[in-house]
Amino acid sequence: MGKITKSVLVVAMAAMGAVCVAQTKGTGKIDTGKREYESKCVVCHGHGGKGDGSYAELLKTAASDLTTLKRKNGGVFPVERVYAVIDGREAIKSHGDRDMPIWGNDFNKETVKAAEYYADMPYDMEAYTRARILALIDYLNRLQVR
Repeated sequence: MGKITKSVLVVAMAAMGAVCVAQTKGTGKIDTGKREYESKCVVCHGHGGKGDGSYAELLKTAASDLTTLKRKNGGVFPVERVYAVIDGREAIKSHGDRDMPIWGNDFNKETVKAAEYYADMPYDMEAYTRARILALIDYLNRLQVR
């Protein structure tokens, strides 16, 4: 390896380490559900889930306040319905077509990328996708108002 290549590698590794430390906030844990929410939902639903994201004023139908799902369902968080909305089985007019909002095909693209790295071992992208959706649902449950 040349000096430049090693330098670039060291800088890249240091940057990745800084990102990991920032994400874990010293706890040693990464909040996958929060990461999913921030990368897929926050633009419409806002950081606090109130429906006040940066795209909110551009939407024809107002984004839902995700902090009141439990209250609107008699005090029980509607896990099955939320899962169906996220995976596209339950159509929500403001989300567009049944492929779920603007990011609906992201999981499919990731399947192709992941296959490159797991070609020599058993790998179930569907299980991975379900785990990410469940992590997102867990995060939404934690956003609920008391």
